[in-house]
Amino acid sequence: MILEVAILNIKKGLSSDFENAFQIAQKIISSMKGYISHDLKKSVEQDDKYILLVHWETIEDHEVGFRKSQEYQQWKTLLHSFYEPFPIVEHYR
Repeated sequence: MILEVAILNIKKGLSSDFENAFQIAQKIISSMKGYISHDLKKSVEQDDKYILLVHWETIEDHEVGFRKSQEYQQWKTLLHSFYEPFPIVEHYR
């Protein structure tokens, strides 16, 4: 199992809009092959900051299966405009 970790810095004042968009986007990611679970947590210390944790069966399920899919284009359209800067995504065992 692989854990994807992304720190999400949301443009100031857009957290509520981001959370609404994420409610839709999480249905996309949870339908992907190799997806196990995810958790989105809001920072206590910093407004407009989140951590996204996604468990995948393999790194390829995330990097290839999800990121190269048509569904990822929908995910990107829903969420990527909220990030500033764009998040660094890391994987852990």
